Amino acid sequence: MKVIEQEIATLKNTINEMWALVHQQIYNAGEAMLTGDKELAYKVLSRERRVNAFELKIDSDCEDIIALYAPVAIDLRFVLAMYKINTNLERLGDFAESIARFSVNLPEGEPVDPELVKIARVEEMLQELLTMISLAQEAFEKESSEIASRIFLKDNIIDEINHDSTPLIAQYIEAHPGSALAGLYMAGVIRKMERFGDHCTNIAEELIFYLDAKVMKHMGKTEEK
Repeated sequence: MKVIEQEIATLKNTINEMWALVHQQIYNAGEAMLTGDKELAYKVLSRERRVNAFELKIDSDCEDIIALYAPVAIDLRFVLAMYKINTNLERLGDFAESIARFSVNLPEGEPVDPELVKIARVEEMLQELLTMISLAQEAFEKESSEIASRIFLKDNIIDEINHDSTPLIAQYIEAHPGSALAGLYMAGVIRKMERFGDHCTNIAEELIFYLDAKVMKHMGKTEEK
């Protein structure tokens, strides 16, 4: 095996480790929010440093491969795609941290009102987002642009839930004025989850660029709508 092939294999393994960590962070953050589990929320906050450490290492590894080995063709596309995917994974880690902070600020032992969760389709949104990041990792591991393209359809569901949430949360606040702050917080969480979906589509675009040499930026959502 050539040295550059060894470096690329190592980079791929590191990205996979970061991917698994970020997926677990998002799952734990969602569970903490839905159940009021502050201990789990604090665990997410403490592990955010590991996400940041991965980002710095992967950035450095990508730069070293380009500087030392001057990759071309698919190897170059791989390294460039990993550089951008790394950034998006780190931002997904930030998202998990912000949801955990929301959970920490909830009253002790009180999860979000299940009625609010249901009408705003929060749990459904979380499940769709976790599926998106799992699909992205599967597409990466199997080197499948077809699997990556499924992420764009999932993002349409996220956009729909986000679009429908504002009037629903407004109605909830009107009916439960004592829970106005919780409603506003939840509206903010949903906006963050919509951005999460955008980061997942960014990752899908980078995977398709790496695998098929197709530039999908600004095309995915337009074509699926």
